Amino acid sequence: MEIFKSEKIYDFMGKRKAFLGLSSLLVIASIVLLLTKGLNLGIDFAGGTIVQVKYTQNAPINDIRDTLKSTKYSNASITKFGSDDEIIIRITGSSSDISNDISDEMHQILKTTGEFEVRRVDIVGPKVGGELREKGIMALALSMIVILAYVSFRFEWRFAVASILALAHDIIIALGAISLFSIEVNLDILAAILTILGYSLNDTIIVFDRIREGIQTSKESILEKVVNESVSRTLSRTTLTSLTTFFVVATLFFFGGEIIHGFAFTMLVGVIIGTYSSIFIAASFLVQLKFSIEDFRSKEAEKIKRQKEKDKIRAMYEQGTV
Repeated sequence: MEIFKSEKIYDFMGKRKAFLGLSSLLVIASIVLLLTKGLNLGIDFAGGTIVQVKYTQNAPINDIRDTLKSTKYSNASITKFGSDDEIIIRITGSSSDISNDISDEMHQILKTTGEFEVRRVDIVGPKVGGELREKGIMALALSMIVILAYVSFRFEWRFAVASILALAHDIIIALGAISLFSIEVNLDILAAILTILGYSLNDTIIVFDRIREGIQTSKESILEKVVNESVSRTLSRTTLTSLTTFFVVATLFFFGGEIIHGFAFTMLVGVIIGTYSSIFIAASFLVQLKFSIEDFRSKEAEKIKRQKEKDKIRAMYEQGTV
């Protein structure tokens, strides 16, 4: 990969206020969307029933709506599912019927709308949906706590705080995009959010590792210059990795079918925002937190001194002089 390594140093930190301002606007807009429009919770979290129906011709959506209005499923919503001949019927609330009963019932109710087959019936009770929602939130919270502990142990607490702020930035904007486009939030979307956490953290750790290496090996005392050099050194790696991931996820989004459309959309947003935050935002948070190169170097020197003393005592013990 050395052939892709660029020696040019870009002034990322000179423009950090502009990037932080842009990110602040995106985060605020996302929070406003989440508070006003909210998330379109799927049956995994809200409870209810999904019936997937495939017609032999174009699905007569208006006839289906009119037919269901006179039944106990009058609150059902009908949307196309990938093609004109396939639809999804979403019924809010719980049902005590088993899947085969609902399938038979739909055949009876919709028999006048044309020839079709019921391809899938998913039922989730409200209690189960609530439990899944709570466990999903708990999974995100625990992920953040573990990441904070890991980065604090591997680096220094300011690196940990900066990485958590960058991850929160990525997740909030991704959720804002999901809310904006009314993507149905189900277990697939939760999996995509957790994947974004890992993807973004991996990029951020690589940048932070290079920053730490730059602090230890260079004599530069200005943090902004060390950050600019470190981010510039990792830019080709970050770009190549992100582009590779982006093309794979874009292929899933455009050709993977309706069933993984929400997952692929969330991953697309996550890859873009995660790459942006790794390059422009994570290190900017580190600078804003007033990370001190002098203090870091003195702590590292103290660690090396203590390690040498331990090695010396161990060597003396092994030689029998202690």
